[in-house]
Amino acid sequence: MLKPWREIAHPHKDVLEGTFKQSEFAADISQVAQGRATPEYQDAVKFFQRTYITEGMRLLLISVAERLAGQGGDPVIQLQTAFGGGKTHTMLAVYHLASRQVNTQDLEGIPPILDQARIAHLPQARVAVIDGIQLSPSQPARHGQLEIKTLWGELAYQLLGEAGYARVAASDAQGTSPGKDVLIELLQAAAPCVILMDELVAFIRQLEGPHTLPAGSFDSNLSFIQALTEALKAVPNALLLASLPESELEVGGMAGQKVLSALEKYFARVESVWKPVASQEAFEIVRRRLFENVGAPDEKEAVCRAFSDFYRAHPGKFPSETQENAYHDRLLQSYPIHPEIFDRLYEDWSTLDKFQRTRGVLQYLAIVIHRLWNSDNRDALIMPGSLPLNDANVRNKSIHYLPQGWEPVVEREIDGHHATAITLDSANPLYGSVHAARRTARTIFLGSAPSSAAQMVRGITADRILLGSMHPGQTVGVFEDVLKRLRDQMHYLYADQNRYWFDTKPNLRREMEGRKQRLDDALHIQPLIKESVQKVLKGQHCFAGVHIFTPSADIPDDIGQGPRLVVLAPAQPYSRGEHNPAYQAAEEILKNRGSQPRQKQNRLIFLAPDDETIGRLRDQARTYLAWQSIVQDIDHETLNLDLYQTKQARAEKEQALLILHQITQEAYKWLICPLEEFFKNKLTLVWEAVSISTVAPQVLKAIEDKLKEEEWLITQWSPIHLKNLLKQWYFKGEKEQINTQKIWHDTCQYLYMPRLLNEQVLKETISQGIASQDFFAYAQGQEQDKYLGFVYGGSALVNIDDSALLIAQESAQAHIERQVQQQAEATRAAEALAASEVSPSMGGPEPMKALPMDTNSDKTSLSLPQETESDLSQTTTESRKTTFYGTTEIDPIHAGMQFRTLLEEVIQNFTTAFGTEVKISIDIEAKSPEGFDDSFQRTITENCRTLKFKAAEFEG
Repeated sequence: MLKPWREIAHPHKDVLEGTFKQSEFAADISQVAQGRATPEYQDAVKFFQRTYITEGMRLLLISVAERLAGQGGDPVIQLQTAFGGGKTHTMLAVYHLASRQVNTQDLEGIPPILDQARIAHLPQARVAVIDGIQLSPSQPARHGQLEIKTLWGELAYQLLGEAGYARVAASDAQGTSPGKDVLIELLQAAAPCVILMDELVAFIRQLEGPHTLPAGSFDSNLSFIQALTEALKAVPNALLLASLPESELEVGGMAGQKVLSALEKYFARVESVWKPVASQEAFEIVRRRLFENVGAPDEKEAVCRAFSDFYRAHPGKFPSETQENAYHDRLLQSYPIHPEIFDRLYEDWSTLDKFQRTRGVLQYLAIVIHRLWNSDNRDALIMPGSLPLNDANVRNKSIHYLPQGWEPVVEREIDGHHATAITLDSANPLYGSVHAARRTARTIFLGSAPSSAAQMVRGITADRILLGSMHPGQTVGVFEDVLKRLRDQMHYLYADQNRYWFDTKPNLRREMEGRKQRLDDALHIQPLIKESVQKVLKGQHCFAGVHIFTPSADIPDDIGQGPRLVVLAPAQPYSRGEHNPAYQAAEEILKNRGSQPRQKQNRLIFLAPDDETIGRLRDQARTYLAWQSIVQDIDHETLNLDLYQTKQARAEKEQALLILHQITQEAYKWLICPLEEFFKNKLTLVWEAVSISTVAPQVLKAIEDKLKEEEWLITQWSPIHLKNLLKQWYFKGEKEQINTQKIWHDTCQYLYMPRLLNEQVLKETISQGIASQDFFAYAQGQEQDKYLGFVYGGSALVNIDDSALLIAQESAQAHIERQVQQQAEATRAAEALAASEVSPSMGGPEPMKALPMDTNSDKTSLSLPQETESDLSQTTTESRKTTFYGTTEIDPIHAGMQFRTLLEEVIQNFTTAFGTEVKISIDIEAKSPEGFDDSFQRTITENCRTLKFKAAEFEG
C-alpha cells in the first residue's frame, strides 16, 4: 500500500487553512515599493525562500548584477510573456536584489548567482518603480508639495528626490520629453540604479486620441522611452527592466496594440528579450509556493518508482513518454502533484482568455489542495481523478474560466449527488471500490473542458484518461470498461474514435456515428466532395476549363483560351513521401487522352488534395451526410426528437457543411505543374508542387496568383525572352525565320516551353518586340524571296497563323540593307535611261527621279529587267539525281518533337531549293486487339474528314 501524499508532503499554512486570497497570488510591484505588500512579497528573505529561480531568471539576475557592478550586462531588458507568465514576479526578484535591504547571503539562491558573475560585493542601487496601472495620465501624482504629471517627472523624483525632479521640472510642466543628455546626467547622478517599468502599455494607450492630458501626448511619451533607452547605453551601471504584454487580453484593443508595436520597435534597438518561465520549470514554482516541504527523498522515491514501474508494466495503455526514464524524473519533480495535472493546466487551460499560466495554476491548486486535505484524501498523488468537483469552491473555480452551461454537466454527469458517474460506481462494486467512474469522468473534464466546438480535434485520448485516473495495483481493464460504459450512458459525453470530451450540449453523436458507418465512399462521399470542391472553386478565372474528378478522355486536348485546371480525385492525394499518387494520376492524364496520346500537354495544370488532410475531409463528408440524414428524418417525422435536439441537429448539419468547405479548401492546396528539363542531353519530365493559401477568399484567384508567382503561367512576356527562345529553338544554322503559329502551338505542346496564358500574350509580345530593332522583325507573309508587310522598328497588326513570320535580327538588318541597295541601283538605272533619251541640242525632260520606296513593303514602284538564264553553270541533267524518296517510322508518343526534327533537318532542305517540287504523305496504321467502339470510330472519322484526309477508314 502506497503512502498517501498527505503523510509525506505538507502544504503552507495559508493553503491548509484556506486563509489565502486570490490577490495574494498576484504580485504587485507598487505595493512592494511602497512597503504595503504581504510578507511573502515584501520580505526579501521570505520572497526568495518561496521563489524558484528558473534558468531564465538566473541568467537575468546575473546580467543585472553585472550591470550594477559595472561589469557589463544589458542596459535594457524586455520581459514579454503571455498573461500570467511571471513578469511581475521576475521584477520583484530584481527589486529585492538591487535594493539590498538585507545581506545577499540571506537570500536563498542568490550567492551562487553572484559567484558565477564573479561579484564579491554587489553595490546597493537606487530603484525606481513606474507602474502604469497606478499612475494616471489625467491626475498628477503628489509627493509632498510637488505635483508630478509625467513618467519622466516620476522617474526623476524616485531616483533623486526633489533634486532629481528639478532636472526635468520644465519638461514635466510642459508635457514634453526631456532630451537624452538630460536623462544621461540624471542616470549618472543616480547610478547605480534600476528602473522597473510595469504595465507601460496600459498607461500610454490612454494618451491616444485628440485630447491633451497633463501626462503629455502620445508621441512625447514614446519619445521619452526612445531617449531613455538610448541614455541607458551611456551609463554603465544603470539599467531598465520593462514588462510588455504578449496576450491580446492584456494589450487592450487597437490603441494598446499601437503602443505595443511602437514600444517593441524602440526597445528592439538595445533590448535583451527574456521569457521568464519555461513549462518544465513550472513544477517547482508552484510546488514551492504551495508546499512548505514535500517530504523525505526516500519516501517520494518509493511512490514515484511505484507509478513509474506500473506504467512500464502496461506499455500501450499509457502515453509513450511514461515508458522513458525521464518520466520518472518528472514524477519526482512535481511530487506530490501528478505531472498530468500540470500538463493539462499549462497546455489546455492556459489557452483560455482569463486563465493565467502561473498565477491561475496556483490559485486553482491551492483550492484543490485545501479541500483534499480537509476531506482526508488518501491518494498517493494528487491526480486529475482526485479533483473534488463535488466541492462548491472547486467546482466554481473550475467552471469560472469556461463558457456558460458547464454547471449542469458537472452536476448531472460527474460529481453531483445523483451524477451518472457516481450512480455507475454505486451500481457496480468493481467500479465503486476504486471510484473508477468518478475518477475517469473527472479526468475527462480536466482534459477536455477548455476545448471548443470550433476545434478540429477535441478531447483527451484514452491513454491519458487512464494516466490521470489509475493508481499502481489497479486493473487497467476495469477503467477501460468503465470508459465504454460512460460513453454509452452519459448525455454530455462525446466520443470520436479514441478521443473523449464533455460538452454543454446533449449529444446525438451515437446516432450520427452509426449513420456514418453505413455510407458508401463511391456512392455518397466522392460526389459530395466533388460538389464541395465546385463551390470552393467558384468565381471568375483565366482557365479554359476547370475539370473536377474528370476522366482523362473527357479533358479536351486543345489550345483553348487559357490553360486547363485539372482537379484530382480524393484517391489521388499529394504526398511528401516517395509514393505520390498525385504525380502518378497527373502523369497519366498528361500523356493520354483516354487511349490516345495527348498533344497539348503544356495546357494542363493540376490541383491535388493533401495526403494528410484528405482523411479528415472524407470523415467530415461522412459527418455532414449523417447529420443531413438525421435532419431529413426529422423533417419526414421518422425521427422523434425534442425541440432542443432538433435545433441542435440542424445547427450541427450547417456547422458540418461549413467545416466541410473549410477542410475542402485546406485539403485542395497543392498546385502541381509538369515541366521538362534536360538531364544528360535528354528531356526528363519533372513535377513541381507548391501549396496555395488555405484561407484565401477566392481560391481560383489564389491559384492564378501562385501560377504567376512561380512563372508557371505567363500573362505578360518580355520581347527579350521571346528573342532568346527563337535563338534557342528556331533560328539555327541558316534558318532565320519561323511562322508565328508554330511558336504558339509549340508553347501549348512542349513542357520545356513557356506556358502562355493565351494567344494574345504572344501577339502583345511580338508587337512590343517589333517596335524597336533590338529583337526581331515581323512579316505578314512571304512570296518567293519577298517579305509582305515587313516591319522592323514599327507597328503592325500581328497575326498568329502559318503565314505570319518572325525574322531574326541579323536577317532583318540584311534585308533592310538589300532594300536600300536595290533602291539606289534602281535610281541610278532610271537616271541613266532618262539621260540617254534626251537630245543635247533640243533639250528634253528632266531626268527621271526614283520613286520613294515604302520601307514597310518589299514592293517597289520600279521593275528592273532580270537575267533570263536560270542556271549559268552548264551541267548535264544526266549527271544529277532528279528524284528523292524517303520512309521512316515515328514514335506516336513523341510524334510532335520527332516530326519537327524531320521537318527542319530534311523537308525544309527541299522546300528551300529553287524549282523543287515537294510532296509529303503520311500513313497511319493503328491496331487494337479489343477493337474500336462506335463512338471512337465516329470521332476519328469526323476529325479526318475535317483535316481533308484523302483516305480514312476502319477495317474488320
